[in-house]
Amino acid sequence: MSDVPVKEQRVTKQRIAISAAMDTLDDFVSTQELHRKLHGQGTRVSLATTYRILASMAEEGLLDTLRNSDGEAVYRRCNATNHHHHLLCRNCGKTVEVEAPAVESWAARIAQENGFTQVQHTVEIYGLCPECSAKR
Repeated sequence: MSDVPVKEQRVTKQRIAISAAMDTLDDFVSTQELHRKLHGQGTRVSLATTYRILASMAEEGLLDTLRNSDGEAVYRRCNATNHHHHLLCRNCGKTVEVEAPAVESWAARIAQENGFTQVQHTVEIYGLCPECSAKR
């Protein structure tokens, strides 16, 4: 992860509502899906504000971020307390958080060999989960 300090965020009604909504979700959600959910609950927040708050929460490490099959960012409350990666089912969207020390060592070595510092990386492994594999 980066050693760059994160800008302190103001605590607004919208940020509290978005954070609370993310606490209720088990699966990844797109910004537009979350925005619709919030409006359905009577929470007034613009789509632009929803995008901004989700992005800042992800930058702070409070949310996991992935790209779905359409390339759209999706978010989920981060369950792991340290850096991790994901296995994603291409069929049902199931995700599993995994720690991968070998990946961390490899990324650090490759960065060092090439003179890079303050390195960040994301690894997402796509496949079929056991349930979807069994259905095929």
